[in-house]
Amino acid sequence: MLIIGLMSGTSADGVDVAICDVRGAPGNMAADLLHGATCEYDPPMRQRILTCCDPTASRVDQIAALHVDLAEIFARNALESIEQAGLTPSQIDLIGSHGQTLWHNVLPSGRVSASLQVVEPAVIAERTGVTTISNFRARDVAAGGQGAPLTSYVDWLLLRHPRHWRAIQNIGGMGNVTFLPPLADASSAPIGFDTGPGNALLDIAVAQLTAGAMNYDRDGELAGQGRVNEEWLDEMLGHPYYARDYPKTTGRETFGTAAALDLVAAAQRRGLSSTEIIATLTALTATNIADAYQRFAPAPVQEVILGGGGRHNSAMVGLLRQLLAPATVLTHEDIGMDSDFKEALVFAVLAYETWHGRPASLPALTGAQHASLLGQITPGRNHADLLRRATHS
Repeated sequence: MLIIGLMSGTSADGVDVAICDVRGAPGNMAADLLHGATCEYDPPMRQRILTCCDPTASRVDQIAALHVDLAEIFARNALESIEQAGLTPSQIDLIGSHGQTLWHNVLPSGRVSASLQVVEPAVIAERTGVTTISNFRARDVAAGGQGAPLTSYVDWLLLRHPRHWRAIQNIGGMGNVTFLPPLADASSAPIGFDTGPGNALLDIAVAQLTAGAMNYDRDGELAGQGRVNEEWLDEMLGHPYYARDYPKTTGRETFGTAAALDLVAAAQRRGLSSTEIIATLTALTATNIADAYQRFAPAPVQEVILGGGGRHNSAMVGLLRQLLAPATVLTHEDIGMDSDFKEALVFAVLAYETWHGRPASLPALTGAQHASLLGQITPGRNHADLLRRATHS
């Protein structure tokens, strides 16, 4: 099936579009990226998203408007990508839309009670004519799970090594890892969870310290100019999230704008320079990842596969190579997958599994009471044709 995956992450910097050819079934599945595009939000839209993520600043009317306005952006970007790929909307079978997370409600016990993603699927289905599957997290949360990380199930399907343990490490706004047993190991289960903040604290700090001139530390240049303050780093690593057992997830509710601004202010009271602050926050992400591996990896990890925006940060990647040695640190490109569109591809695969009536989660990954069929289907103009094809296949 030709399926479009649409993803906007916790960094809220734009929409990733992945047009994918997905085929097969668990145990023998393939997903090829045919075309990928990243469509950045303009600064006012990004600020609208971040404001709606802030419970002290958001309003219900703003969230309702964002729900529809973002859907128009998602649909427009999907149609533009279809044209760029030399296809027509009638050739696309499904759209899988993660939407934009505004709030991921983690209780003090670590249980997730709710997870809210906006982007109205009816708008996407109406504008494109393509049946759209969305709201993937809700059913897993209802079954007692974390509702995330959803990428881990697709890692399990597509990225296991024949002979040794792999860690698939995403560094987006948050960091998440999947520990994958080798294909030769039929008894071990995968483990997946959020390691902690990825780029979220760092990006906000960069914007604050440069008065908005920069939104992120391009290639780790600022971090490379600074020195890590070990005392402050040790203090930040005392956050209770890191020691909490898996399954666990987090988000901007814990490691977002307010937390980042508080950390910057605390660092400035210590007399740290801007580059020292950036270097230490970069080290925080690398160290919380390495700490998670030491605490929770079920077996020695021989390969770490990096994805997400953090893989472009040379300072962060250098630290990870030091901290995770002797494991080999690679990128998704090294194993034949495009890192920039991996998460969008994930939602194409999840939509494919939902359409085929198969659960797309594992209790070992999310902590749910059972595996669940994820997502909600919003029919497009092609829905009747999809049903006819399914009946005759």
